[in-house]
Amino acid sequence: MTEKETSNLNIASERVIPTPRQLKHALPLPGEVESLVLKTRDILRDILAGKDQRIFIIVGPCSIHDPAAALEYADRLATLAERVGDQIVLVMRTYFEKPRTSTGWKGFINDPDLNDSFQVEEGLKIARK
Repeated sequence: MTEKETSNLNIASERVIPTPRQLKHALPLPGEVESLVLKTRDILRDILAGKDQRIFIIVGPCSIHDPAAALEYADRLATLAERVGDQIVLVMRTYFEKPRTSTGWKGFINDPDLNDSFQVEEGLKIARK
């Protein structure tokens, strides 16, 4: 038996997807978003070091399957963050994949259309946005 006959027996097809570098180049991080990320990281470091007396709370959603709903949630969370910002720093954290899921939907990156079409490249692009 040759390697061809024994390797990759369960692979139905292959598609090349963009590398992280290619994806970042195609969809660069806007300057204001980068500034927000860097500023928030500094704030969290200060809280952990005891230099900032606020607390931070990390909130979901656990995973995203509807980008529009996730953006609406983020807007609402931002409004709340402004109201409580003198005492609490709110951090939205979510996943675009479900690494511990062994059966069922594997997450937005793997199947953004929720139909087992596995448009991974499209899922990566939408998640990056």
